[in-house]
Amino acid sequence: MSDIDFLAHKLIPHYTHFNVSERLLFTGHSHQAWPDVAREGQTKYFDVCARDVDNKWEAAFEKTEILRTYLRDFYDDPDGFYCREESTHVLFVSWMSSLDLKNKPKIISTDGEFHSLFRQLHRLEEEGLEFVQVPVQPDESFAERIIGEMDDRTSAVMLSRVYFETSLINTHLTEIAAAAREKGIPVMIDDYHGTNVVPLSIREAGLEDCFILIGGYKYLQWGEANCFLRFPKDCEYRPAITGWFASFSTLDKPRNNDPVEYDHDNQRFASGTYDPSSQFRAAKVVEFFQEHGLSPEILREQYLAQVGLLRTLFKEKTFDRSIIHLTHEEPLERNGGFLSLTSPKAREIRAALMENGVFTDARGEILRFGPAPYITSSQIKQAMDELDKVVADI
Repeated sequence: MSDIDFLAHKLIPHYTHFNVSERLLFTGHSHQAWPDVAREGQTKYFDVCARDVDNKWEAAFEKTEILRTYLRDFYDDPDGFYCREESTHVLFVSWMSSLDLKNKPKIISTDGEFHSLFRQLHRLEEEGLEFVQVPVQPDESFAERIIGEMDDRTSAVMLSRVYFETSLINTHLTEIAAAAREKGIPVMIDDYHGTNVVPLSIREAGLEDCFILIGGYKYLQWGEANCFLRFPKDCEYRPAITGWFASFSTLDKPRNNDPVEYDHDNQRFASGTYDPSSQFRAAKVVEFFQEHGLSPEILREQYLAQVGLLRTLFKEKTFDRSIIHLTHEEPLERNGGFLSLTSPKAREIRAALMENGVFTDARGEILRFGPAPYITSSQIKQAMDELDKVVADI
């Protein structure tokens, strides 16, 4: 039995509700199956609400702290703060509202960012923001080009650790963060495709003063509404878009015209009342991962093996490059958690695969195959065989 199958077969019995053994679920980079225990978490939340009514919040906060602890462990980051919110968009907007955009209207980013960040920055560009998109290629000069854009008009640098289209790992964050630090420019890192896929020690990478966006919808298997903004403990930002959850300690104080206060804790960038059911679900998933020894190292080995097999089988098919080809052929170690393919007919191929029971997704000319720890080698072979049939009929 291969290493892929050893772990996959160990996990499959615990994902019966998603029926992972009978389905070709290759959207692991977008939405992974949840283990059966996640359902217990959802049910538990209802029971807690029925029992405690408005006193449920103490239990809810305890669940959120379980998620924070998991993330601190993953990132080797015992001193970081982690603000929970419904989406990375809410966190991003709150953080953006802390910046001095009036006097420093320049934001440096890349042409490889996810839609939510691009959309928001592009819309702000229409209102006068200077939005600089540095091409991620060629990679060898990427850091130099990002650093070259930094000046005294720059409010922030925003970039991904793993690019959402190519699955390539950005290896220049330490160098870029060091240069930004010298100029007093904050760095925001989107790690939606890095968390639980590519291990990262914030301390060893020299990223302690960086801000990191984290989403639970993908590789963490936490589902929706479990997003976090990691920020340094000495952060004193005062987001202009702010909710009352950002300052619980002041709720009993008389209202006055003094400057708005913020608690010096995890929730500096928080909004307001939310639905905690997702944290109950996610906390059960954390417990499941720990019980089954799904460490960052084990998960990395599984994803590398699965993506490596996908790539090998794809190459063996000798597809016509004008129809479909590998987005990149960088060493496997430079790849994140999914295989990226480029095709002018990516969406047509994706639709045909779905008709044949293969779950993938397409973004423009990019077709993505994302495995998950419970995907077997035989399922990977099936998926590539189905791709071969579909492309032959294009």
